[in-house]
Amino acid sequence: MSLNTQIRTLLTVITEAAIEQVLVRDLDRLGVRGYTISDARGRGSHGVREGAWTKSANIRIEIVFPRAMAESTLLHLQATYFANYAMVAFLQDVEVLRSDKFE
Repeated sequence: MSLNTQIRTLLTVITEAAIEQVLVRDLDRLGVRGYTISDARGRGSHGVREGAWTKSANIRIEIVFPRAMAESTLLHLQATYFANYAMVAFLQDVEVLRSDKFE
């Protein structure tokens, strides 16, 4: 028995928790149907982000959708947030089941 998977694109965004509500509104406005947000900790060019208090908290947003929508969403994030907020984002191809969930 083989899996009937389809290729979609995973957009991962790691950024400041302080802008979560603004980002969620943007994602809704851009037509993103679903996403996962979780707390994130780590170290990068802005130093250690422990997440112990609100000002140092980070979030990780994961969205799976078709490549064109992933790229347009990433371009929006780049144009709107990269210059003023600690934000990194990357794309990966992923294989999914139930591909209709990620349209």
